[in-house]
Amino acid sequence: MVSSTTTATARRRGWRWAALFVTVALLSGCMAQQPTNSPPQAAHTLVVGATLEPPTMNPSASAAASIPQVLLYNVYETLVKMDAAGDLRPWLAQEWDVSANGLVYTFRLNPAAHFASGKPVNAQAVVTSFNRIKTDPTIVSSLVDQMAVVKSTEAVDDQTVKVTLNQPSNLWLYDISSTAGIIYDPAGLAALDTTPAGSGPFVLQSVNKGQSVVLAANTSYWGTPPRLDSVTFRFLDANAMNAAMLAGDIDVISNLQAPDAVDQFSDTSRFTVIDGTTTGEVVMALNNARPVFQDVRVRKAISMAIDKRSLLDTVWNGKGTLIGSMAVPTDPWYEDLTSINAYNQAEAKKLLAEAKATNLSLKLRVPTLPYATKSAQFVESALRQIGVKVTVDELAFETWLDDVHNGGNYDMSIVAHVEARDLRRFTDPDYYFHYDNPTFNKQFQAADEAAADDLVPLMRKAVRTLAQDAAAVWLFDLPNLVITKNTVTGVPQNAAALSFDLTTIANR
Repeated sequence: MVSSTTTATARRRGWRWAALFVTVALLSGCMAQQPTNSPPQAAHTLVVGATLEPPTMNPSASAAASIPQVLLYNVYETLVKMDAAGDLRPWLAQEWDVSANGLVYTFRLNPAAHFASGKPVNAQAVVTSFNRIKTDPTIVSSLVDQMAVVKSTEAVDDQTVKVTLNQPSNLWLYDISSTAGIIYDPAGLAALDTTPAGSGPFVLQSVNKGQSVVLAANTSYWGTPPRLDSVTFRFLDANAMNAAMLAGDIDVISNLQAPDAVDQFSDTSRFTVIDGTTTGEVVMALNNARPVFQDVRVRKAISMAIDKRSLLDTVWNGKGTLIGSMAVPTDPWYEDLTSINAYNQAEAKKLLAEAKATNLSLKLRVPTLPYATKSAQFVESALRQIGVKVTVDELAFETWLDDVHNGGNYDMSIVAHVEARDLRRFTDPDYYFHYDNPTFNKQFQAADEAAADDLVPLMRKAVRTLAQDAAAVWLFDLPNLVITKNTVTGVPQNAAALSFDLTTIANR
């Protein structure tokens, strides 16, 4: 629930941004009146190296983070937007109000906003986009979960939307700053897999399967025009990406996948190294549906067998932050819980003996991502030392999504959960963790529904319960290691959202 002070701040912030949009529009109008006989400007392009290719252009059809990395805030927009500091600011909505009981959100849309098709971003488009998540069976389950709290979405008038919740939720506004809150052009819903229907500063130009996705500037964009004419996301493995950057073939490494290679980019006359934080908890998931993991002593033993500091130093060159539960340093309720189930091989062996779980044989199935495969090798060695045999199975990411994430066919797995404030995943027993703890669920719900002043202490209680119950093994928080040519500016230090946000970036 949002306090009256928070609501007032949101309103003031919304009006300030509204004023900024008006100012920008006026300036844009003045610039448009200048003579056009100046020589043509050189095209401003950007080539971004990325690790994972989007499996589809439809953000509502897949949980793959590679989709919003390319499309969120660039091609698609939301009512509110999360900035690099993790704060919400107005976007398609100029302002919003929250009722005193925290149940009713009233959004006032920017009247200038329109889709790339030219159709207006109006209240009915918001209603259609939100209702679609609740009624379309093809929508990915994580978005359905985030919107389950919504009771109704109504168009008050063409520029005003009223959303009523079933119960107060502190996290819902953050949820709709990401893929759950994308506002789609209703006329383009049938072809989303291949043809985005957004209102953003870029449009999809081409998809070159296995190689790249190219975005072009939306020449009729309703807001501040992008400073880039085109952007190419090239999909490369870690070594190829580093080589391409050194050769000058790409302009940005969106997240360095080999931190031990960072010294290659120490020449400040050529490169800029950005070292920040992300919301990417690298989690070693334990399939709690497996009988062996229904004993908390086994889960604790697995965690205690792993020296996480050594793992971070070995796997990720010491970059990143050790975490002890499903929270990262940019979360307001974060606290250091790494002492819970900390490295202790002797205690791990003792717990396994007490649980009569000796001679375990487990399959660790991971996607072929550098942090995951390197971590898996370290884990296999660590668990072998307490008598647990681990077979590592490396899978292409799409196969991992189908077989592990969606199919639950695994004992243990390792992947970075990059959505902001994604603690909710542990309340869903059907999610691939298959974790079901009524105590945690009640604590989470109490925190989500609490008055704003009570959110942090209550959420800390829930986060601590996850750690004490060893619901998973938390390895570390991924750093935001970005390498750019020194001609590139405007890349934020932290990655607080799923988007590789191009709206602030320029390349001179």
